[in-house]
Amino acid sequence: MARSLDGLVLAPVADQAPGQVGTRTRFAYRERDGMVWAEYTGGDVVRGHLVGTREGDRLDFRYVQLKTDGTTSSGHCVSQVGETPDGRVRLAETWEWESQEGSGTSVVEEVTLG
Repeated sequence: MARSLDGLVLAPVADQAPGQVGTRTRFAYRERDGMVWAEYTGGDVVRGHLVGTREGDRLDFRYVQLKTDGTTSSGHCVSQVGETPDGRVRLAETWEWESQEGSGTSVVEEVTLG
């Protein structure tokens, strides 16, 4: 199993569609006893929250966010926890909106300070 997400900051490696999570978005993850949660902000997202579970290297969570235009949206995501070649955490995500049309895949990786 890949290492814990607790205390890590992750960011998307590419922008999604306009008005959604993008490379300027930062996710601050916490993890404890099979539970995962995060707050996120940046880009078109004023405030976002996700909460779910981890079983092995699989995350299953729901997310909800408030965007800069004042709209809210929510969805479901399943992620596979892995590592980059240099040892940082990488999440390969498959997501689907529940409050609107749309689905897709994305990759987020651990941000290192330096």
